Amino acid sequence: MGHSDLMATAEDFADQFLRVTKQYLPHMARLCLVSTFLEDGIRMWFQWSEQRDYIESTWNCGYILASLFVFLNLVGQLGGCILILSRNFVQYACFALFGIIALQTIAYSILWDLKFLMRNLALGGGLLLLLAESRSEGKSMFAGVPTMGESSPKQYMQLGGRVLLILMFMTLLHFDISLFSILQNIVGTALIVLVAVGFKTKLAALTLVIWLFAINIYFNAFWTIPVYKPMHDFLKYDFFQTMSVIGGLLLVVALGPGGVSMDEKKKEW
Repeated sequence: MGHSDLMATAEDFADQFLRVTKQYLPHMARLCLVSTFLEDGIRMWFQWSEQRDYIESTWNCGYILASLFVFLNLVGQLGGCILILSRNFVQYACFALFGIIALQTIAYSILWDLKFLMRNLALGGGLLLLLAESRSEGKSMFAGVPTMGESSPKQYMQLGGRVLLILMFMTLLHFDISLFSILQNIVGTALIVLVAVGFKTKLAALTLVIWLFAINIYFNAFWTIPVYKPMHDFLKYDFFQTMSVIGGLLLVVALGPGGVSMDEKKKEW
């Protein structure tokens, strides 16, 4: 069985998988994508006073402003997630969550921590993909109306979303010298480059989803660590952030790469 046969078989499998899961995939993608916001919103609920005290002491902004910050985070995140999952006002919900990412980036001084900054940008990438999806649903209502040309914002949103997901992936690379890590980095980087340039996109994204999910369950098993240990929270945060990127990749699988991609250009050749 040659290399091209193997690729063809893999692509057939991916197509088959997509046909079977077509109804559920966008819902699953959304749920994964917003999981990190859901988890954070719920944490704001249960750790209200700790979060407020942290913001108050970090920024010296007083009790009322700190409470307002936690309230905005709680309502914005949970509200945004509910709207996205129920497919109501998706575009507004995405903008609200963009706002919350920006707010948290500043409030928690994430700008100076490259890893967290890249992750937040990647979350933004996932939201961009969601925005692109909701735009396409809006467009299809006006079926008879001619759509804009090749350079429609939706396609650039999809490209931007894919490129931003790469940033998240960079934070998952492990720079140690073990064979497993090196292999993991090579395979992962190859797949994420394919997703970014939009070549064999659905297959690459699907492979990456399976692979990231396995890594996530293995490395970020926060449920195996007692709640009172700080490591529990770290792993939990990592777990849900990775789930959000998996959600973004699932959206790529469900929607395809969009117009600005090698897969689309190939059709023209």
